[in-house]
Parts: sequence; C-alpha cells; structure tokens
Amino acid sequence: MTESSAPATPPGIDTTVSHSPRIWNYWLGGKDNYEIDRTIGDQFRGIFPDIVDIARSSRGFLKRSVEYMVHEAGIRQFLDIGTGLPTVDNTHEVAQRAAPDARVVYVDNDPMVLAHARALLVSAPEGVTEYIDADLREPEKILEAAARTTLDLDRPVGLMLLNILGHIPDHEEARSIAARLLDGLPSGSHLAVADGTNVIRGPEFDAAIAIWNQSGSLPYTLRTPEQITRYFDGLDVVEPGVVSCPLWRPGAVDVGSIREVDEFCGVGRKP
Repeated sequence: MTESSAPATPPGIDTTVSHSPRIWNYWLGGKDNYEIDRTIGDQFRGIFPDIVDIARSSRGFLKRSVEYMVHEAGIRQFLDIGTGLPTVDNTHEVAQRAAPDARVVYVDNDPMVLAHARALLVSAPEGVTEYIDADLREPEKILEAAARTTLDLDRPVGLMLLNILGHIPDHEEARSIAARLLDGLPSGSHLAVADGTNVIRGPEFDAAIAIWNQSGSLPYTLRTPEQITRYFDGLDVVEPGVVSCPLWRPGAVDVGSIREVDEFCGVGRKP
C-alpha cells in the first residue's frame, strides 16, 4: 500500500506504534493498516511464515462456526468480543446471509476498530448490527450493554471469542472471563473459541510472539490445546472437539490433505 492509499487516521490514533488489529488486518489482505504495522507484520512473518495461514484459518473457522450455529443450532443472536478491523466474512455478514433477521453485537475497546466497524459493518435490513465500546475484562458490563441495546438474553446467543483470550496473560483469569460471560447467557447458547498454540512449530511461533510483545502491540500469550479445551468445561463440545482450525468441520475437503496450523478452536453448547 502506498502512503496515498493509507487509511484516514481517526483522532487519538498513534500511527508510530504497531497495533494488533491493524497487523491482523494486513495479514488478511486488508487496507486498514500503517507502515509500522506492515513492518512488524513482515518481521513476524519472516520468522513465522505460517501466521498468514493462521489468520486465514481463523477467519475460515469463524465462517463455519457461525454457519453451524445458525443452520444446526438455530442461533439468531451473536456477541462477538474483540471484533478486530473489518475484512471479509465478518460475523454479521455470515449470520445474516443465512438468517437475515440475525442480531449481532460487536464489542471492542479500540477507537480505530470501533470507528471502522461503525462505518463499514452495515446490517441487513431485517437484522440488527450494533457496536459496544467495552473491555473484555468487564464481562458483566458487556452483557448489560448488549441486553440494553440489542440482544434478548432469555434466548440463546452465539458467543464469539476468537484470538482474544490470548491477550489475557493469566489462563485462569481468561477462563473466569469466559465463564462469567456464559453465566449471563441461557441454555442453548454456544461458545466459539480460537487461539494460537505452539505445538506444531513451537520455537518459531514463540520467537515471533516475542517480537510481537516487544513491539508495543497488545501482548499475546500462546496456549496449549489442553488449555483451550478448558474454556469448554461444563459445555457440550460439538464434534470434532478442539482441533487445529482447518480441521474444524472443513466441509467437502479431503481431511488428509489439510495442513494443521498453530491455531486451535472449538465450539461448545451450554446445557
């Protein structure tokens, strides 16, 4: 991207410091990023080329998990926390293609993310798409705001926590946040989680994450698949369980030809 095609800068945004949603946007082929984001993104990719496949695999899991919740679980409401910058197949687009009346609440506490989301993520006429400025560490406030604006918390909700719980360094705190969010949702609600792991190319991913964490971006902690599985304690885990993202219900694809990546995911139903 040339400087002339760089995104307009909302007030209060420091374009000299890398920013994780913008780096992720860059890896997904988006245009909402700056030179510093591309520099850190390229350094990361130079050490760990799989990151682009991970970003795309995570987006593929989002699409398939939302489609599953709509078509097979009958979910018509979604709470997507840690929205990130809009790219393609965002939660409301996937949900409303399948069910135009779906209601989606996006949650983030980043002013650039919220500015772009409000401008670009437009709901289908039959449905609703809303945005909340809130912090993941305050789940009760998130639920209160979502219920006040858009969601009926007496009906099942699809809770999307993709590549966000890794930003909570302490795993027990991350588990507590996920559990508190689920506590406010009724039976039949579903949880989708995806986060980075270091079980396939661990040393390279660990080295790249060290660069990420030293760059000024919001720090990220890799989890083990076993730790990711713990987010589903008390839930009915949907087949095939917690697996590398490309292996989660890949559709009409030869599973033997799929290359696993260091991003594990799963979906669980609240009894």
